[in-house]
Amino acid sequence: MVTENPRRVAAPATSRWRAMAGWKKAMIALVLMVGVLCAGLGAVGFGLKQRYEGRVQREDILGKGTVPHDERRWESGPLNLLLLGSDSRDGEPDQALYPGQRSDTIMLVHLNAGRDAATVVSIPRDSYVDVPAAGEVWSGGPNKINAAFAFGGAALAAETVAKLTGLPLDGVLVANFAAVRKLVDAVGGINVCLPYTVTSSDTGVTWPAGCHDLDGRAADDLIRQRHGVPGGDFGRIHDQQLVVRALAERVTATSLLTSPTRLDRVLTTAAESLIVDRDLDLADLALALRRVRPETVQFVTAPFSDPNLQTPAGSAVRLDEVRAPALFTALREDRVAQWLAANPQTPPAN
Repeated sequence: MVTENPRRVAAPATSRWRAMAGWKKAMIALVLMVGVLCAGLGAVGFGLKQRYEGRVQREDILGKGTVPHDERRWESGPLNLLLLGSDSRDGEPDQALYPGQRSDTIMLVHLNAGRDAATVVSIPRDSYVDVPAAGEVWSGGPNKINAAFAFGGAALAAETVAKLTGLPLDGVLVANFAAVRKLVDAVGGINVCLPYTVTSSDTGVTWPAGCHDLDGRAADDLIRQRHGVPGGDFGRIHDQQLVVRALAERVTATSLLTSPTRLDRVLTTAAESLIVDRDLDLADLALALRRVRPETVQFVTAPFSDPNLQTPAGSAVRLDEVRAPALFTALREDRVAQWLAANPQTPPAN
């Protein structure tokens, strides 16, 4: 009989990654890409379909024929996923998941042709862009990009992003980012390193520049701040990206993956936070993401030239007329790594 050596030390994180089951690797890839909110999908394609897919809501988003969409792209080559996030608070209805309300977070997730790296592009919600017509509700024309969700739900938001970027979309996910609090607590808290001081306009708490251990309530408070953070809404976007990265690091660096109870809590919370396109095959998504590693995910904010553009829709953001199209071209041509090398990301300034 073989007995286990009680003095054996735990394997390092890199070894645990190599030995990890395929569905768990896919889950981690999704953790990295959408901040744990899509984590449950990784498990769906690898034997846990009934438990988690039943918790995910479905909606016809890309089936209207207004967005370039080709199922054959799933067989090989790069993929583009659109993530729309709500920002409802405790006690408020999760209105941003439904037509008539605006989406506070817009992320374009690009998976490279080798399917071993991903780029998450945050598009400022106040970007002043062309929003296509939506029946009698909206006749079409310039407006803030998050207005598209109010006029035509996720389908019009996807059409707007596709028109802006020139990218085909291979899937759309609508996530409730209020679940971040539950997810952070589920993984036992996170450590976030801030390059600047942030003061909460809600609680008065101040986080000096440096690293901080945050529980779910503190992390939720941090990613909501727009006024007590350098760069306003751009600082908020940057803080969201920092929390996404910290969540991913926490998941890969702790025993979460070997704790069935805690893992189930994270996957359940993630699945219950999602609405996905009706035709998005979750098993195919998990399979496509199985080789993405924590260190191969990059975050970028769409370049802008004027954060205080005055428009009929109010103060808005003018995207840079040179650098933003160059980024979208780099995504279309799957050479975003070169674009990032030439355009290194820096924290927002006051």
